[in-house]
Amino acid sequence: MANIISNLNKAFDSRIRLGIMSVLMVNDSVDFNTLKELLELTDGNLASHIKALESLEYIQSSKQFIGRKPNTQYAITDEGRRSFQEHLNALEQLIR
Repeated sequence: MANIISNLNKAFDSRIRLGIMSVLMVNDSVDFNTLKELLELTDGNLASHIKALESLEYIQSSKQFIGRKPNTQYAITDEGRRSFQEHLNALEQLIR
Protein backbone atom coordinates (compact mmCIF):
# COMPACT_ATOMS: atom_id res chain seq x y z
CA MET A 1 0.00 0.00 0.00
CA ALA A 2 2.80 2.43 0.84
CA ASN A 3 4.28 1.80 -2.59
CA ILE A 4 1.06 2.95 -4.28
CA ILE A 5 0.91 6.10 -2.16
CA SER A 6 4.52 6.92 -2.95
CA ASN A 7 3.60 7.13 -6.65
CA LEU A 8 1.24 10.07 -6.03
CA ASN A 9 2.72 13.40 -7.12
CA LYS A 10 2.56 16.05 -4.38
CA ALA A 11 2.35 18.77 -7.03
CA PHE A 12 -1.21 17.60 -7.70
CA ASP A 13 -2.40 17.34 -4.08
CA SER A 14 -4.26 20.63 -4.41
CA ARG A 15 -7.73 20.40 -5.93
CA ILE A 16 -6.95 23.59 -7.85
CA ARG A 17 -3.82 22.15 -9.49
CA LEU A 18 -5.72 18.95 -10.16
CA GLY A 19 -8.39 21.06 -11.88
CA ILE A 20 -5.90 23.08 -13.93
CA MET A 21 -4.14 19.95 -15.15
CA SER A 22 -7.44 18.20 -15.92
CA VAL A 23 -8.62 21.11 -18.07
CA LEU A 24 -5.30 21.30 -19.90
CA MET A 25 -5.18 17.53 -20.53
CA VAL A 26 -8.29 17.74 -22.72
CA ASN A 27 -7.67 21.11 -24.39
CA ASP A 28 -4.80 22.25 -26.61
CA SER A 29 -4.65 25.51 -24.67
CA VAL A 30 -6.86 27.58 -22.37
CA ASP A 31 -6.66 31.25 -21.47
CA PHE A 32 -6.44 32.64 -17.95
CA ASN A 33 -10.02 33.93 -17.79
CA THR A 34 -11.47 30.63 -18.99
CA LEU A 35 -9.53 28.72 -16.33
CA LYS A 36 -10.65 31.23 -13.72
CA GLU A 37 -14.31 30.82 -14.69
CA LEU A 38 -14.23 27.03 -15.04
CA LEU A 39 -12.57 26.54 -11.67
CA GLU A 40 -14.36 29.46 -9.97
CA LEU A 41 -11.16 31.03 -8.63
CA THR A 42 -9.89 34.52 -7.92
CA ASP A 43 -7.12 35.98 -10.08
CA GLY A 44 -4.54 35.71 -7.30
CA ASN A 45 -5.42 32.16 -6.32
CA LEU A 46 -5.24 30.91 -9.91
CA ALA A 47 -2.04 32.86 -10.60
CA SER A 48 -0.22 31.33 -7.63
CA HIS A 49 -1.09 27.78 -8.66
CA ILE A 50 -0.19 28.45 -12.29
CA LYS A 51 3.16 29.83 -11.17
CA ALA A 52 3.86 26.65 -9.17
CA LEU A 53 3.00 24.41 -12.14
CA GLU A 54 5.09 26.56 -14.50
CA SER A 55 8.08 26.39 -12.16
CA LEU A 56 7.86 22.57 -12.32
CA GLU A 57 7.63 22.87 -16.13
CA TYR A 58 4.30 21.03 -16.16
CA ILE A 59 2.58 23.86 -18.01
CA GLN A 60 3.77 26.67 -20.28
CA SER A 61 2.31 30.04 -21.13
CA SER A 62 2.22 32.16 -24.25
CA LYS A 63 1.20 35.79 -24.29
CA GLN A 64 -0.46 37.62 -27.13
CA PHE A 65 -2.72 40.56 -27.75
CA ILE A 66 -6.29 40.20 -28.94
CA GLY A 67 -7.14 43.63 -30.19
CA ARG A 68 -5.53 45.81 -27.56
CA LYS A 69 -6.07 43.41 -24.68
CA PRO A 70 -3.38 41.05 -23.43
CA ASN A 71 -4.26 37.37 -23.46
CA THR A 72 -2.28 34.60 -21.79
CA GLN A 73 -2.77 31.04 -22.98
CA TYR A 74 -1.69 27.98 -21.01
CA ALA A 75 -0.85 24.53 -22.34
CA ILE A 76 0.41 21.34 -20.77
CA THR A 77 3.98 20.28 -21.53
CA ASP A 78 5.05 16.75 -22.42
CA GLU A 79 6.58 16.45 -18.94
CA GLY A 80 3.35 17.72 -17.37
CA ARG A 81 1.25 15.26 -19.36
CA ARG A 82 3.51 12.35 -18.37
CA SER A 83 3.61 13.34 -14.68
CA PHE A 84 -0.13 13.93 -14.47
CA GLN A 85 -0.91 10.61 -16.18
CA GLU A 86 1.38 8.82 -13.70
CA HIS A 87 -0.49 10.56 -10.87
CA LEU A 88 -3.86 9.46 -12.29
CA ASN A 89 -2.58 5.90 -12.69
CA ALA A 90 -1.45 5.91 -9.03
CA LEU A 91 -4.90 7.14 -7.97
CA GLU A 92 -6.55 4.33 -9.94
CA GLN A 93 -4.25 1.78 -8.28
CA LEU A 94 -5.09 3.20 -4.87
CA ILE A 95 -8.84 2.97 -5.53
CA ARG A 96 -8.56 -0.66 -6.58
